[in-house]
Amino acid sequence: MKNLTTNTNTNTNTDTDNKGAKGKIGENLASLFLIKNSYDILESNFYSRYGEIDIIAKKGDLIVFAEVKYRKNDYHSTPSMAVNTKKQEKIKKTALKYISDNNITNKDFRFDIIEIVGIGELKVNHIENAFC
Repeated sequence: MKNLTTNTNTNTNTDTDNKGAKGKIGENLASLFLIKNSYDILESNFYSRYGEIDIIAKKGDLIVFAEVKYRKNDYHSTPSMAVNTKKQEKIKKTALKYISDNNITNKDFRFDIIEIVGIGELKVNHIENAFC
């Protein structure tokens, strides 16, 4: 698990931003975090009939399928708790579709969750191997 606390000037006013815009901000911040930690972003918002994967990244021979959860606070629960079994199954099926579509062989795969919490000063929590 890697943590990063950072300040950002990104407008994260959840009172005026819709859910999609807030999610996009979180995904952009997560992508920057991964790039800073030596990952290459292969794709963002990969859709299939099974669901969506927020970020697909690569580090060496490892392919990472990352779900991003962004919250203004974690008073009631951590953002990763929103990735329930049903959501995990959708991500796994979508990952299989991505692997098949791209004829990927001889690679290791991992499912991560990237939590982003805060307004202004953000905490990024990268949970590696969040589920399998």
